[in-house]
Amino acid sequence: MKNKIKRFAIPAAILTATIGWCSFATAQTACCVDAPSCQTFRLVYHTSCEERQATAYRVEYQTVYDERQVTRYKPVWETRVRENRYTVARPVIETSEREERYTVSRPVWETQTRDESYIQVRYVQETAEREECYTVSRPVWETHEREEWYTVQKPVRQTCYRTENYTVMQPVTTCRTQYVDQGCFVNQTVALPPTVSGNRLRWQSGMAMTNPATGLPTYQRPGLYWTQTINQQTEVRRVWMPNIVAQQVPQTTYVPKVCSRQVPVETISYQTERVCRKVPYQTCRMVAEQRVRKVPYTVCREVREQIVRKVPVKVCRIVTEQCVRKVPVSVCKTVYEERVEKVPYQVCRQVAYQETIRVPRCVEKRIPVTYTYKVQKVTPCWVPLDACGEPLVSCVETCTSDAAVTSAAPKQQPT
Repeated sequence: MKNKIKRFAIPAAILTATIGWCSFATAQTACCVDAPSCQTFRLVYHTSCEERQATAYRVEYQTVYDERQVTRYKPVWETRVRENRYTVARPVIETSEREERYTVSRPVWETQTRDESYIQVRYVQETAEREECYTVSRPVWETHEREEWYTVQKPVRQTCYRTENYTVMQPVTTCRTQYVDQGCFVNQTVALPPTVSGNRLRWQSGMAMTNPATGLPTYQRPGLYWTQTINQQTEVRRVWMPNIVAQQVPQTTYVPKVCSRQVPVETISYQTERVCRKVPYQTCRMVAEQRVRKVPYTVCREVREQIVRKVPVKVCRIVTEQCVRKVPVSVCKTVYEERVEKVPYQVCRQVAYQETIRVPRCVEKRIPVTYTYKVQKVTPCWVPLDACGEPLVSCVETCTSDAAVTSAAPKQQPT
C-alpha cells in the first residue's frame, strides 16, 4: 500500500544500520519524546525511465531487370505469278446503207410593222395670287403718374472712444528631443505557399509501388496517369529596416500677452421722415385694324399629247419539204477467242529471329533499423522514519539507489 505508515520489527541483520539512523533522528527532533526501541519504515515507490534498444526491419523494393532471349517472327512478303486462261467473246461489226425518206418543216421569218401609239399626260404648274382680309390688334401704350408716400430713416453719425483689450503672442524658443526613423528598405526573399495548378496527364514509366488499398507491393505499368502539378514560387519583398535616432529639434511656442488700447467707435442713429414721390406707370390699350394681303398659290393643269410609235415585229412561217437520206446500218457478229493472263499475287512467309529483352522483377530488401525507446520502471523502497513520523533526509537519498531495493523488508510487528 502506497504512502501508508506501517510498523515492523527490525531484524538483527540490519539492527546495526538502524542504530545510527535512530540516533540521528533523536538529535534532530527536539519536539519528540524518548525514541522507541524499534525503527518505523514507510514504503515509497520510485518511478524511473530505462532506455532500451530494439531492431526493426524496413522493407524496400528494388526493380531488377533480367535479360531473356526471345524468338520472334517477322513477315516477309514474296511476289509470285500465276496464269489464268479465259474465253473472250469479241464482237465483229459489219456496216451497210439504206435510203430513208422524211419530211422537214423549215421556218421562214418575215418582218411586219405594228402600230403602238399612246397618249401621254403631262401636268403644268401655274402660279396665281388671291387677296385675303384679316384683322390685327395693335397695342397703344399710355403713360400716367401716381403719388406714393413712404418713410425714410435718415442716419445721424457720432464718434466716441472705448478701451479695448487684445492679446499679443510672443515667440519663445525651446529644444525638444525627437526620435527619427532613419531606416532603409531591404530585399527579403519570401517563399510562397505551394499551389496546386491542377491535374494533368503525364507519362510515367513502369515502377514498383505499394497498393494503398491492400498494402501489397504491385507493379505499375508504363502509361499516362493523372498527376497533380505543384508550383513552388518565391518572391522578393521590400521590408523596412528601422533605425531610430534621437535628435534635438528647436521648437518655437507663442506665449499670450494682454495689452490695452483706445479704439474710436462710430455710432449711427436713425431719424424717421415722410417723403412723397411720383411714380410713372404705363397702360396698354388694344386697337383693332383691318388689313389686306396677297397670298400666292400654285395650280396644276393637265396637258395631253399623242405619241406615234411604229414597232417592227418578226413573224415565223413553217414551210414543209421532202428529203432523202442514207442511213448506215451496223450488224454485230460475236467471235469467241481464248486468252492467257498473268496475275501477280503476294505470299507471306514468317522468318524467325532472336531478340534480347529486359524483364523487370521486383526484389524485396530488408534494412535493419535500430531505435531507442524508454520503459517506465517502478521501484519500491523502504524509507525509515524518525520518532515524529518524518522521513530521514539521508534515508530518502539512499532510497533512490539500487541498494535500497535489494534490501530485505523488515518483518511486521504490531504497534
